[in-house]
Amino acid sequence: MAGKAGATPSTYSPSPTTHKTKSLSFGNDDVLRPDDREWHQCRPAFFQIGVVAATAGSAYADFGSTKVIVSVFGPRESKKAMMYSDIGRLSCHVSYTTFATPVRGQGSDHKEFSSMLHKALEGAIILETFPKTTVDVFALVLESGGSDLPVVISCASLALADAGIMMYDLVTSVSVSYLGKNLVLDPTLEEESHQDGSLILTCMPSRDEVTQLTITGEWSTPKINEGMKICMDACSKFSQIMKSCLKGLDSALEEEDSNVD
Repeated sequence: MAGKAGATPSTYSPSPTTHKTKSLSFGNDDVLRPDDREWHQCRPAFFQIGVVAATAGSAYADFGSTKVIVSVFGPRESKKAMMYSDIGRLSCHVSYTTFATPVRGQGSDHKEFSSMLHKALEGAIILETFPKTTVDVFALVLESGGSDLPVVISCASLALADAGIMMYDLVTSVSVSYLGKNLVLDPTLEEESHQDGSLILTCMPSRDEVTQLTITGEWSTPKINEGMKICMDACSKFSQIMKSCLKGLDSALEEEDSNVD
C-alpha cells in the first residue's frame, strides 16, 4: 500500500461560491459560513506523502488553516509487545507545536487525542503482519484551525500506508458541529467555539465500517443519523483523494462532488 517515490500532492478543492456577507448567525439557512462554505461543504484539502526523511512513512495534510504532519517508525523490536502478545503493537502520540494555537506557547502533548487516534487506527491495521514489534505513529499539529483530530486521523492513516503497513482499508475521519439548527461539516476553530455539540466519525469507507464514533452535546436520534450520513459520504470522497495520493496522482473534486447532501 506504500507509494513513496516522487509522490504528487493530492488536493480537494471545492469551486468558489458566490460571495455573501460573513456571519455567525448559524441558525439562518440562507447565510453561508464565515469562510463562505455551505453547511455540508468541507474545506479545501491538501495531502502529500513522503515528506519526512529517515522515517518508514510520513504524510502532510492541510485543511484550510489546520495543518498536520505525521511520521511513522517501525516495525521495530518492542519488549512490551513480546511480553503479552505474538501480534504487533501500535503506539500513537499526538502533540501540538507551541505556535499551533492562537495563544502562543500553549503547545503540548494531547493524551486524549493520542488515545482516540490509537482506537481509530488499531482496528484497521493487520497487527499479525508484524508480530512482537511496534509501529510508532507521531502526529504533530503545526496549526490548529478546527477539526484537528479528524485531520490527524486521516493523515496518520496515509502515513501508515506510505510506510507499507498492511491495513484492511484506509481510515478517514470527518466531524460535524451542531450549530443552532444546522449541522456544519468540517468545522473551523471559530465554529467549534460556538457549537452546541459535535460528532466525529472515523471509518474504513471501502468496508463501510465505522472504527470510532464520538458524540458530545445533546443530539436527537434523527440528527445523529443525519450527521453520520454526512460524515460517511465525506469520508468516502476523502478516501478517493488519499488513494490518488498514494498512487502519485493529482486529484481534485469539482463543485458537484464537494457538497454532501
